[in-house]
Amino acid sequence: MQFQLSGQQIEVTPALRDHATAKLDRLTRLDDKLMSLAIVLSVDKLQQRADGTLNAVGATLHAEATEADMYASIDVLFDKLVAQLRKHREKIADKHQREAREERQYG
Repeated sequence: MQFQLSGQQIEVTPALRDHATAKLDRLTRLDDKLMSLAIVLSVDKLQQRADGTLNAVGATLHAEATEADMYASIDVLFDKLVAQLRKHREKIADKHQREAREERQYG
């Protein structure tokens, strides 16, 4: 999976990059067919903001988080992406199970 971390009016420090990379494992555990993740970190006065776009097979998921601390906003961003990815995976699983069940019933 491709991972891109960039900053808008903020320098991406190695500590921020390590923190985001450590959280990346939560997404790859849910789905191993993820294509790319792009995160943009930005600062607006006292608000630390993180925007993320996750490209998976069959879906593009987007989340954003605004907190007082950049590390907290990265954590909230990954929580939102994990929830969206989990919901997307459940929809796919339900759809395939329904198709298999109908095929068994109606032959």
